[in-house]
Amino acid sequence: MADTETKIPEKTEGEKSAKKSGSDNKKEGKLALFFKGVKAEFKKIIWPDRMTLTKQSIAVVIVSVITGGLIAVIDRVLQYGINFIIK
Repeated sequence: MADTETKIPEKTEGEKSAKKSGSDNKKEGKLALFFKGVKAEFKKIIWPDRMTLTKQSIAVVIVSVITGGLIAVIDRVLQYGINFIIK
C-alpha cells in the first residue's frame, strides 16, 4: 500500500510567482478603478470663475476678522469680570 501512495507535486517557481502576480493584479485593478472614479468625480466639479472666487475669498476674510474681533471682545470682558471677582 505504501507503493501506491500518490505524491502531490510541489509548485514550481513559475506557478508561485503567477499566484503572487494574480493577487497583485487584483490590487492594481482596484487601484486603477479607484483612480478612474476620482477622475470621473473631478470632471463633475464646476470650478468658480475669477470674479466669484474673489468675492467669496473677500467674504471669508471679512467674516473671519469679525469673528476674531468678537472673540477678542468676549475674552476681554470675561477676563475683566474674573479679575473683578478674584480681587
